[in-house]
Amino acid sequence: MSNAISANLVKELREKTGAGIMDCKKALEASGGSLEEAEKWLRQQGMAKAKKKSERQTPEGVIASYIHAGDKIGVLVEVNCETDFVARTPAFKEFVKEIAIQIAAANPKFISKNDVPKAILDAEKNKIISTYKLENDENMDRIVQEKLEKFFIDNCLLEQPFVKDPSITINDLLCQRIAQIGENIVIRRFVRFQVGEELEESFPS
Repeated sequence: MSNAISANLVKELREKTGAGIMDCKKALEASGGSLEEAEKWLRQQGMAKAKKKSERQTPEGVIASYIHAGDKIGVLVEVNCETDFVARTPAFKEFVKEIAIQIAAANPKFISKNDVPKAILDAEKNKIISTYKLENDENMDRIVQEKLEKFFIDNCLLEQPFVKDPSITINDLLCQRIAQIGENIVIRRFVRFQVGEELEESFPS
């Protein structure tokens, strides 16, 4: 290993990202030994790899459940992958568990921006325009878009900060796991139950 990149630095990056040893070494070398820049490098590489695999079919996977402490919140989630072999691996199962915990903690209503129904999106736009009195504001489109981004972060799973590491989003985590595991992975659907909630507040995906 290069004198400039210590084994401890590689280990620390690997523990933070879940990436392989050689990938961590490459990332640190490309980033001049900076952990922060190496994480960004790995994130970009993960997104590139995920994009290449995104068209692959994902007929396998698992359905997992998670009951939060106190038995007041429960989640069912289906996550798909390409092969049954990968579906049975600890790395894949751990990722599914991470997603279930995220859903329990952050209460998303949809998986991605594209899943938000047009009627809900239009209603949210109208609410923003009315709340901030933007009808005759020349910056209306920009302001509405900025406020919508906050709506997406609050309500769309892939846009949310990862509860275990808020420096990355769930989409970043997904890309990391695709790169790590080597197969396309799709979060297909989920449902979250909370004791006492109104039924109309639950949005199965």
